[in-house]
Amino acid sequence: MTVSRRTVLVGGGAALAAASVPWPGVAKTDDARALHRRLICLDTHLDTPASLARPGWDIMQRHSRDGDFTQVDFPRMVEGGLDGGFFAIYTPQGPLTQEGMAAARDAALLRAVEIREMVAAHPKQFELALVAEDAARIAASGKRIVYQSIENSYPLGDDITLLRAFYNFGVRMVGFIHFKNNQFGDSATDKPQWNGLSPKGRELAALANDLGMVLDASHASDNVFDQMMEISRAPIILSHSGCRAVFNHPRNIDDGRIKKLAAAGGTIQINSYNSYLIEVPPNPERDKARAALGERRRNIPAMTPREAAAAMLETARGMKEIEARYPEPRASFEMYMQHVTHALDLVGPDHVGVGCDWDGGGGVTGMEDVAAIPKITERLVKLGYTETQLAGFWGGNALRVLKTAHDARRAG
Repeated sequence: MTVSRRTVLVGGGAALAAASVPWPGVAKTDDARALHRRLICLDTHLDTPASLARPGWDIMQRHSRDGDFTQVDFPRMVEGGLDGGFFAIYTPQGPLTQEGMAAARDAALLRAVEIREMVAAHPKQFELALVAEDAARIAASGKRIVYQSIENSYPLGDDITLLRAFYNFGVRMVGFIHFKNNQFGDSATDKPQWNGLSPKGRELAALANDLGMVLDASHASDNVFDQMMEISRAPIILSHSGCRAVFNHPRNIDDGRIKKLAAAGGTIQINSYNSYLIEVPPNPERDKARAALGERRRNIPAMTPREAAAAMLETARGMKEIEARYPEPRASFEMYMQHVTHALDLVGPDHVGVGCDWDGGGGVTGMEDVAAIPKITERLVKLGYTETQLAGFWGGNALRVLKTAHDARRAG
């Protein structure tokens, strides 16, 4: 098989893999890491804001997944060359009652404040980003880039105009749904209720378009994806999803929809959440034990720093005991890269990126935190992807979608 540069540009890295020959002048590991450092590397789904409220937890200190379950902090961002990304305002789905929605609203607003307080406390290391053009300027200054997103719009309750307040806080991407259906539409992991978007969901999409916010269909049902594609004036994003053709899970998406997403100018950002990459047999006893630990962790924000540190140590030990008692399959870096390369081969490097779900359950064996992300670049360099293509993959594609959404806005 003859492999030309055009073959790689059009067909993606699979052409090189099939040929079993190296690209002429392919970069060594050191060269790939130098290239990685030159890129603006963004991850479109960081659940790191959940750590900001922990007493005594400091984003400027190096932590570890084994020590306190976290995967992102400033030292590891620097080590891994992660320039920033979309910091998620995540709210678990609760009851669709006035009390439940009010509590969710308050929690989400507080989380938005916490993100801004983190940036304000470390002005030499972090800076809020509001438009696509901010990324290059902030990266050039040596700071980390902080965009904001919403994961689960449940906190908006019955008043979608609250989205304007989050926009004014700096939120530029909005995901409508999480694991369960809500007032805006159907989840990928729940039984259909609305057969896609609800009437309020359609209103929310229209307002997000008017504000210039990116619509995020991760966690949404296939019907929601289809309807977002139909009604949105701007390209949409899958901020942290995988490929159903590689692993058949409802949180992943099929090839036909990935092609439609790309044809409309959107991008799929590949997730590294374990159960979306590999079959994990159900184990009620394991789930019960994890839930008990989860309850302990949920009380941490109300503790003193000393109590919180002790609780984190206790839960870390408990998690290791659960893993030893109820072992489950763990996805590997190779499994993650299967999703990446499948998407790249399917729609090309202008419509694929990274949304690993760090601090929200992401991470695989061989890539446990953000310090390890240069491995992705090393692999793609070996497959023949160019620096220009990797610049799109690592941030340019998501920024293009953000800019297009901003340009399509109708509200100030």
